Amino acid sequence: MCRYLFCISFNGAAYCGWQVQKNGITVQNVVQDAIERILGLRHNIVACSRTDAGVHANNFYFHIDLELKIPILNFMFALNNVLPADIVVKSIVRVGDGFHARYSCRCKEYIYKVYIGALKNPFLKDLVLPYGRNLNMNNMLEASKFFLGRHNFTSFCNSNSTVKDKVRTIYFIDITLENDIVIFKIKGDGFLYNMVRIMVGTLIEVSEGRFCPNDIKDILENMNRKYAGRTVKASGLYLNEVYY
Repeated sequence: MCRYLFCISFNGAAYCGWQVQKNGITVQNVVQDAIERILGLRHNIVACSRTDAGVHANNFYFHIDLELKIPILNFMFALNNVLPADIVVKSIVRVGDGFHARYSCRCKEYIYKVYIGALKNPFLKDLVLPYGRNLNMNNMLEASKFFLGRHNFTSFCNSNSTVKDKVRTIYFIDITLENDIVIFKIKGDGFLYNMVRIMVGTLIEVSEGRFCPNDIKDILENMNRKYAGRTVKASGLYLNEVYY
């Protein structure tokens, strides 16, 4: 029995998130079904993270302990042949027994996409937040600097979260414009439930004038969800990379 690390990419629009649940189809369900179809056994999957319904991933990792009797590359091709078009296995590598897809993670990077084009784009359906007007990039960039460093992110966490320690470190944040899509890129040592979506929603409200850039500092210090901005839709959120 050996431990293997899988890297997959998926469009989450059709799924109720990653984690198996009773009331809807999830990415984990589909991946486990595909592996069982090829190997004849249902294996336990240990993932790097969870994702909410409608959230996507450019690079999502999980490990499985397998007795693999076929070459890794053949196994990967076989999986991709049975997986639906919105999920792809990008790589499979053998790792040491001490490796853990979740606990060996050093930091994660998310991106969030906002479409500012005036006309609807049918090819971006469920892949962006449709906003339809310009955003004030300068004000959002100025405000985003207050997120850098180690802070208590209670104000930027879903109020129903049961996590006690809400202190996280943000290493990097940038906002760029590419072909009518504003891309927020955020890298940190960990993220709370809805944290990225609330951060982006608050920065959008900075653009709209509800908040000044300097208000981010006060919102963090207040440690209360009611002081931050809205939670933007899941459709624009992507787990971009996990660093081990």
